[in-house]
Parts: sequence; C-alpha cells; structure tokens
Amino acid sequence: MPFSDLHLSDALLKAVADAGYTEPSAIQAAAIPAVLMGKDLIGVAQTGTGKTASFVLPMIDILAEGRSRARMPRSLILEPTRELAAQVAENFEKYGKYHKLSMALLIGGVAFGDQDRALEKGVDVLIATPGRLMDQHARGKILLSGVDVLVIDEADRMLDMGFIPDVEKICALLRPERQTLLFSATMPPPIKKLADRFMSDPKMVEVARPATTNKDIAQLLVPADARGKRDLLKDLLKSEEVRSGIIFCNRKTTVRDLAAALKRARLRVGQIHGDMEQADRIRELDRFKADEINLLVASDVAARGLDIKGVSHVFNFDIPWHPDDYVHRIGRTGRAGQKGVAISLVTADDIESIANIEKLTGQTIPRRAPLAFEAGSAEQPAAEAAEGRKSGAAKASRRKEERPRKSEATRPEARVDVAARPEARPESSQEAPQESRREARPESRPDTRTERSREGHEQARAPRRGGRAEGRRDGSQGPAHDTAGNAGRDMRRGGRDRRDGDEAASGPGFADGEIPAFLMFSARG
Repeated sequence: MPFSDLHLSDALLKAVADAGYTEPSAIQAAAIPAVLMGKDLIGVAQTGTGKTASFVLPMIDILAEGRSRARMPRSLILEPTRELAAQVAENFEKYGKYHKLSMALLIGGVAFGDQDRALEKGVDVLIATPGRLMDQHARGKILLSGVDVLVIDEADRMLDMGFIPDVEKICALLRPERQTLLFSATMPPPIKKLADRFMSDPKMVEVARPATTNKDIAQLLVPADARGKRDLLKDLLKSEEVRSGIIFCNRKTTVRDLAAALKRARLRVGQIHGDMEQADRIRELDRFKADEINLLVASDVAARGLDIKGVSHVFNFDIPWHPDDYVHRIGRTGRAGQKGVAISLVTADDIESIANIEKLTGQTIPRRAPLAFEAGSAEQPAAEAAEGRKSGAAKASRRKEERPRKSEATRPEARVDVAARPEARPESSQEAPQESRREARPESRPDTRTERSREGHEQARAPRRGGRAEGRRDGSQGPAHDTAGNAGRDMRRGGRDRRDGDEAASGPGFADGEIPAFLMFSARG
C-alpha cells in the first residue's frame, strides 16, 4: 500500500517522497488513519518499525490549520531522553519542510534563555522531556491549557526512568478535550493504568507481539571471561565485517574506560552516556552519523528509539539488567528492512539474565560455542551442576558450623577451660605455679635499634687498648665490661645475641658454676 492511500496532504506526500519512502510500515499504515480521524490511540510495536513517523506525519496535517499563541503550544510530545527529543525534532523538520509550522525543543543541558524566547513567540509543536517541561511550568514560562494533541512516546522507557509521576502531573494540567497518542514497545500494567486514566476510548494498534526481536537481526552469544572481555571484543571487531557498530555497557564508567581502551587500539570510536553535556552528546552522534567514527560506545541512553541508518552491528559488552533493554539495544541495527548482527559477550554471571531474555522473547539465542559455565562443565548436565553446587554449599556450611565461633573462643571462661586441660600443657609445667610459668616465659625481645644504641654507649665509655677492653682501676676485669664488648662485636659479626640469661651468668674463660669468688666480689663492686 502506498502512502497516498493514507489520505495525507500533497505537500506531506512530497516531503515523504523526498525522504526516500514509498510504502508505510505496518504501524504507520494502522495508526495514521486513526490519528487523522482524531481518535485516541495506543500503538504497540517493536523498536525500529517506524513509530515516530506514525504520529509525526498525521500531526503535521492536523496542525496545518490554525495559529499558535505566546507561551501556549498547540501540541506536546513527551520523550524520555534528550536524544529521542532531538530525533523527533529532526523528523518534523524533514517531513514538515513544506509547511510553516513552528517548533521548540525543551530539554535539559540547554540554557533557559533560548527556550524562553522560543516559547514567547508561540509554537505549534513542543517537544520536551518531562523534567525540563515541569521546570518551565513552575517558572511560569509556559501554559498547557491550549494543547490539542498530546503524544507520550516510549512510554515503557518513561516507566523505567521514573517519569510516570511527572507524566501524570502533566496530563492533569491539560484540558480534557484533547487527543492523546501513546506509543510503546511493551505494555506493562502501570502504562495500561495510565492509558485507562487519561485516554478516552483509545484504539489499540498492535502490529507485533511485545518484546519480540526483529527477524532481520542475527543474534549470537559468545562465551567470555570477565578479565578478557576487552581483548575478545577487539578480536571480534577485527574479525567481523563491522561497517558501523554500537557497543552497549551497563555503567557510565565502563563506557569511558572501554572507549579509551579502543582508542588506544587505534579504532575510530566515540562515546555517549548520561554524564556528558548535551552538546557533547549531540556532537558524538553527529560524528557517528557522518561516518567520522564507525564505533560508538554507549550506555542505555542510546538504546531507545535512536534511528541511525547503516548500523551493521550491535555488541552487548555487558548483558543488560532488564530483559526489555536487550530488545531495544539490538533494535539499533536491522532497521528499515536491512540486515543486522547482534553479538553479546556472556560470562558465568550472565546466565540468569540470558535466561530471562530468552523467556521474554520466546526464542533461544544461538551460541557460538557451548557455554560450559551454563551447565557446570562441558560434559556435566545442568541438573548435575546444580546438585554439585548444592553439595558444595552444604559442605561449606558444615565446616562453618564445626568451626568455633570467634565470640566463644575469646570469652574469658573459654580460655580458662582450654588452659586447664592437662593434655594441653607439658607435664613439667602442670605442677609449676602460675608465677613460675610467667617467669619462665621468655621476655619480649627489645627493639634492636635501642639495644644497639645502649651497647654502643657502654662501649664508648670503656677505653680500648689494642682492641681489648681496659680493666678497672683496681686491676680487676669485671664481666660487665667484657660481656658488653663481646655482645657488640657479636652483633656486628652476625653472631648469636648474648642477651640470654644463661650466657650472661657465666664468666669468660671459666666453666659454668666455677667463677672465682674475687671476680664475683669485683663484679658486685
């Protein structure tokens, strides 16, 4: 069926032909006539099927008649992200080039001044993110009582990002006599509740089962090790015929680190994530569209609705946390009837996420190689692997129970009981009183630097003659001098430390217990 059968104006059909389109997609063919008739509509279709044009085209013809007033837009389109809002604005410029419609973009990251001036002139189409729209309304810069057509685009993404309360507040500010269009890839219960509350007898248009993947996208799971994912990705980028590709990560920090690593590998790569300024994000997207770079490392901010032609590959460096995000990520390729490839790097920690994705989409994703960790080992069935994990956990639990608790082992009474057991001590020490055992315990070793300093001081006080210590004035030679000198020399030579009590009790040149009385008298002074 050609576009001419959809009852669009000649000027609009000319703009569509200039864009290179001749036949509408399924969602466009089903939605455009209902929108032109002024009915509320719920459009559910998988990503990449042309949902944006299904409301942009009829809105241009609806708004062709009439005029805008200052600070009172005639239509409002709500988008979850700045990129989607900018993309819808591009569609209005492309298809509305033969119409004189004014348009304004209210998104974060842009100065209020330019937006205020655009609103003062009055606009036919206002495209906004919920947060910035609420800010402008709170500042008294915009009135929403003149909105005739409301579009809630990517409603399920609004839900994921927590915008539904803001959307409900915005809907409450609009007049009841309006046309409301809601488009979403899925229809979770909160979105259904929103539609029931703010829509009047909507027509349901569903051209594909929710959360189904595009049949033109070849999907593949590649087993990976968490530490070797970067090297594996580099090998895939070299081995695959990647004309242009988007690499998705779960975290902004991962986006930055991976982009830097790929740049070091001399690849033409850019990045986009939520922490970047709006101007930087737009610049990176423009570079990617202009083929200045052929790889774009991105967070899920680029997963929804972005229509970039010619994306041949999508890589999931990280498996998404939510199964729906997988469908939207791989939907960046295989658009407008073209073929695409989606490759996901899967680690042992991703098995549960892969199972949820396959349950949601109702299909089994092919594996490049058997995921050994999916079944425990290459030969072990999944049931045996699970049983082995349970057995290992049980053994670990028993070992933990048998191990004495730290709190019990450190209680005073526990220490007394252990010390009181006869088999826990040597036989000779069982009859020794407590004080004797304390005295027999070796003293803590003093600091080596302090000991050497003391020995050096004593050696300095004892004059040397020919390398030997000089005797006392009365001609006797006390053991204290000799012991100190020998100890210093032994320390320098790496010999035994002479601080032990047994060696200190014996004099030089005499056997133990045979020290003459006059030496003992001299030592005592």
